[in-house]
Amino acid sequence: MGSHPLDSLSADELSRTSALLARERGIDGSWRYASIILREPPKAEVLAWREGDPIVRRALAVLWDKRSNEVYEAVANLSDDALESWTHVPGVTPNFTVDEYHDCDVALRADAGVRAVLAARGIDPELVLFDLWTYGNAVMPPQWRDRRLGWVDIWKRAAPGGNPYAHPVSGLKIVVDVNTLEVLEIDDGHDRGFPEVDAEYVPELRGEAPRTDLKPLDIVQPEGVSFELDGSRIRWQDWEFRLGFNYREGPVLYQLRFKDGEEYRDIAYRMSLAEMIVPYRDSSFDHYRRTAFDIGEWGLGYMCTSLELGCDCLGEITYLDGVLPNTAGEPVVTKNVICLHEEDDAVLWKHVDPDAGTEVRRMRRFVVSVHATVANYEYLVYWRFYPDGNIECEIRATGIMVSTPMEDEAAAHPTGTVIDRRTYAPHHQHFLVAHLDLDVDGGGNTVVESDSLPAPISDANPFGLDLNTRGTVIASERDAGRRYDWERQRAWKVQNPGRLNAWGAPTAYKLVPTGSFPAMFDEASPILRRNPVIGNQLWVTRHHDAEMWPAGDYPTQSADDLGNGMSAWIADDEGLVDTDVVLWYVFGIHHITRAEDWPIMPVDKVAFTLKPFGFFDRNPALDAPRSPAKGSGACCAGGAGSCTCGHGEAAGGHGEAADGHGGGGHPADHGAGGKTATEH
Repeated sequence: MGSHPLDSLSADELSRTSALLARERGIDGSWRYASIILREPPKAEVLAWREGDPIVRRALAVLWDKRSNEVYEAVANLSDDALESWTHVPGVTPNFTVDEYHDCDVALRADAGVRAVLAARGIDPELVLFDLWTYGNAVMPPQWRDRRLGWVDIWKRAAPGGNPYAHPVSGLKIVVDVNTLEVLEIDDGHDRGFPEVDAEYVPELRGEAPRTDLKPLDIVQPEGVSFELDGSRIRWQDWEFRLGFNYREGPVLYQLRFKDGEEYRDIAYRMSLAEMIVPYRDSSFDHYRRTAFDIGEWGLGYMCTSLELGCDCLGEITYLDGVLPNTAGEPVVTKNVICLHEEDDAVLWKHVDPDAGTEVRRMRRFVVSVHATVANYEYLVYWRFYPDGNIECEIRATGIMVSTPMEDEAAAHPTGTVIDRRTYAPHHQHFLVAHLDLDVDGGGNTVVESDSLPAPISDANPFGLDLNTRGTVIASERDAGRRYDWERQRAWKVQNPGRLNAWGAPTAYKLVPTGSFPAMFDEASPILRRNPVIGNQLWVTRHHDAEMWPAGDYPTQSADDLGNGMSAWIADDEGLVDTDVVLWYVFGIHHITRAEDWPIMPVDKVAFTLKPFGFFDRNPALDAPRSPAKGSGACCAGGAGSCTCGHGEAAGGHGEAADGHGGGGHPADHGAGGKTATEH
């Protein structure tokens, strides 16, 4: 059992959940588990809990009967070994699973009709990759809307071990019942063959040797790391928070606090990535079905891979394993799925005074990271904590773009970029939705939209220099959807009107938006109706324990989010002043494809920052330590050898390997040299 109410489920708790359901409801091999997740206690109960108090552990399981396709939610009380509820949920489709992905691959390889259509195109089935996708309601064949329906992309390797996404089998899609693994239709639209493309990225297959002029780069901390891990609780410098991991969100950060003098001050209750929506902006036969809800339809945690020291992580690393259920409800452990470490991040603050001399401090940051392989793409997720109170979330996208053969050679394509011979890559968008349940100095918060405005020229402002800021209170959920405004350099502050800093202003944290872009959908588009959350860059709601998934609890095969998504949450127009508010920040990558992203894409980075804004009375990093200079000169007022120059610091740490091996696929037992915790 967990020692804290928010500890993630252990392998034993997953097994006990499925055993309880087998005993109480007769769950057998005709059923499949979509998920088993900690049923988090109500927020009010967690905040009132004190160490030593009893803990009731509950699991929420979502499962369905393959014979009837009926879906049930079960709440298991693991403390009492009792089934608390068993609820039929009509008209929904749970997330697809990794097991189904592999089962579909096996079934299609053995299907006579599929083998025949491949043979007609001269394709060796042993070189084929079958890539299972989910449907949105608007693009589903109407006669099969009551089924657990998937569509399958087909790709061909040029040779064994070659790039699996090098050669799309254009114009051919397979429609499959994922419960029965029955092929319902082979949709054969056209055949554009296989252009001769330069698509391999492994040096041995390219016949090229990697460069050899880079000297080794190693990061060491001879006295060990500066953070402490106690169960799920992490402490580093003045930061304290808890870390969870589940199938849907991957890492979850709980109860973030910062020690200010002798007081631990609340900043956030819960932060995670709640959805990732990737629409391909191409209506052709090959792509009109292609809108992915990677978190809601599949689960980011299910896609997280083992990390390897020297490739994915560099420095003094502490690894945590991830434990998640398979479709039989059995625990599966992914080794080294979370990486914890410190990094050097250049200069924290510096000033050169001609009389008093120089003072400079180096920045150290603490990082929680995971890498998720979602079919052809990798998403590398980094949560970073800074000594000045900043929190940064950065996403790096890499992997292999979807490519598409064209009918003839062309220099341009209207919905993509020509990247190779007779081949284009369609434009697409990666929308991420961050769930930010901020509790700035407690739960009574107000969100203020802050705009910068130039003052008009006047007698008091004759040169037009004056720049003012204007705050707009987001008073109720009627005004919950907000858009970024570049002209006004818009940002959003979460203030606590009940606590003032030394200068009379409410303490606050500011969301500094980056990676903001409009959805660019017609308002009548069924794609936008299915996920209206992407229509604004920020949403503010009042906290409710059940409001977790902004595109709906069950976005697979959905037509809209009205069941339990953002549209439903704001319909009652609850007040948002001096209350428990939640921010939903929509950001991401507007991917206008380019030739330099082929055949494998260098990381594309996007991030946002939460910055203290009057939360502290002054710079909270004034106590940053001096570090020994590596040269012979003096760069601080304290004299020679008393500080850090730009040469770096041995104890700093650094995040990414120079060779940057990308996202995953490493064996589960890799990671020698790092420290490994057993489960998380």
